[in-house]
Amino acid sequence: MSAPLFVMSWSGGKDSCLALWRTLQSGARPLALLSMLDETGERSRSHGISPEVLQAQVEALAIPLVTGRATWGEYEAVFIAQLQALQAQGAEMAVFGDIDLQPHRDWEEKVCAAAGLQAVLPLWQEQRLSLVREFVDAGFVATIVVIRSDLMAADYLGKVLDHALIARMQAEGIDPCGEGGEFHTLVTAGPLFARALPLREKARHQHDKYSMLEFELSDSIL
Repeated sequence: MSAPLFVMSWSGGKDSCLALWRTLQSGARPLALLSMLDETGERSRSHGISPEVLQAQVEALAIPLVTGRATWGEYEAVFIAQLQALQAQGAEMAVFGDIDLQPHRDWEEKVCAAAGLQAVLPLWQEQRLSLVREFVDAGFVATIVVIRSDLMAADYLGKVLDHALIARMQAEGIDPCGEGGEFHTLVTAGPLFARALPLREKARHQHDKYSMLEFELSDSIL
């Protein structure tokens, strides 16, 4: 019996990366990573990552990238259409990195049912602290690229996620997985990556209560 083909819902952050890692370890085969962009196509909907940086990630991972563009109002319909197209190419499962937010799981199961796919959540209901420690211990490198300024100190932005930073978050009452929307990450290296992403800081932005760090590819590969 052949290994099942799957599509990974890809934010570029730590949770989707850990879910991808576990799914690959289970023996399933990746068909594509699916990332949703805003309606302009200039940023990812989830983490505000540029398409160029997403492309650098998938080239290092050697897995094809599929993207969809949508306003928030169009998001579900476009996401289902992308899943349907991947199901037609042989995907049997769609994998998500959610941990314990039931409304997220309900939505994922709904859109997968509409596309004829099984929704798989490899991290579901596991202890948040154990998951983030597993991610670091596996050798992945992730940088905090979005923070909620009303929930975290400004100096968290741009920090690399490691055990010392996790301990600081715990001491300050911050969820180390960011499941309350406290922060988002960008994975730049690790055991699934053929090479570390050659990135440099481009700019920092403030939008309402969110502070964001924008990366660009360094000159070494331009």
